[in-house]
Amino acid sequence: MDLPFLMLVLMLVGIGLIMMFSASFASAYYDSSQNVQNNPMFYIRRQAAYAAAGLLVMYVTSKINYQRFRWMSVFVLVGAIALLVLVLTPIGVEINQVKRWLYLFLVAGPTFQPSEIAKVAVVLFFAARLSKRDTERKKKFTNRTLTGRTLNRLERIGFLELVPYGAVLSLVLVLVVMEPHMSGTILIMVGAAAVLFASGINLGWFVGLGSFAVAALTFVVFATDYMTRKINLWLDPWSDPQGAGYQPIQSLYAIGSGGLLGLGLGKSRQKFLYIPEPENDFIFSIVVEELGFIGAAIVLILFALLIMRGYWLALHARDKFGTLTIVGIITLLAAQVFLNIGVVTNLIPNTGISLPFFSYGGTALMIQLAEMGIILSISRQIPAPKKD
Repeated sequence: MDLPFLMLVLMLVGIGLIMMFSASFASAYYDSSQNVQNNPMFYIRRQAAYAAAGLLVMYVTSKINYQRFRWMSVFVLVGAIALLVLVLTPIGVEINQVKRWLYLFLVAGPTFQPSEIAKVAVVLFFAARLSKRDTERKKKFTNRTLTGRTLNRLERIGFLELVPYGAVLSLVLVLVVMEPHMSGTILIMVGAAAVLFASGINLGWFVGLGSFAVAALTFVVFATDYMTRKINLWLDPWSDPQGAGYQPIQSLYAIGSGGLLGLGLGKSRQKFLYIPEPENDFIFSIVVEELGFIGAAIVLILFALLIMRGYWLALHARDKFGTLTIVGIITLLAAQVFLNIGVVTNLIPNTGISLPFFSYGGTALMIQLAEMGIILSISRQIPAPKKD
């Protein structure tokens, strides 16, 4: 497997566990709920166990011949859609007035977001189908009828080719929007668009469909009270400093107090019940506060190197399926990092998205490491460079 990519993943997971322990220590210590019981080791023990299991899953996945993911993609997509439907039933778990989760064992146990599975499912399905694009013959219809001539015209401009992908993507997006889960919606669209773009779809379609997507998202934002509140809060978090604006304000305080070198590992002040749930979406603000600008920059550089190495592997993959799969997964990772950092710094509205390898969430970490395993599986079959 590709050792530079593997080492970058392991470094980010290791740093993520250290920072998650530091960020969660205080909140767990003061949490007297039945689950936590004032145990400061509660979050790190669970996250470390999931990280160990995730690394095992990554290794096993990396040993699988990635060509098997072609036929598996259909079943993964159908399973993801079924789980998204279950979220909207009484089985779905509601947290903070949104319904995005299912219990791992459907009735009890840890929770997970089916949208995490849907993201990689869409990427694999699109990659498997579009990898055959160059070998498929274009459909031809009779020119004797108006319908036939219209279909031929639509085939020439590539519309008919996009119909099945648009249908699948629309179904998944509608289910995710109904949760509602705006960040999941954006990530799924980004992953699908990345695979379509890398497969050679005409750029004109991206301009047209991209404009439509932006218009649709704008409509959803302003037609939904939940989304509208988020936009207003983003524009002026100080309008509700003790309510919905409390978390972003405290995040900015943490970032500002970090300075150049930070307060020191474990010495954050904002994690002492100022930032709500600092081990989750806003963990990067604790990173900046404790490690400073330089430490945060190092973390971002490691993410940048991982993303660049991923695209390098995509360029050198054995076949188009491997290339498209890596492009989709790495673009998802890059978009997730950007969105999380943007939310923490109040650059963009709060989308409720976690920072890969850092934020608390065992099942999400395992899925992310499984995705890295897919990339490592593809890297195993990269042709060796020819010797002179």
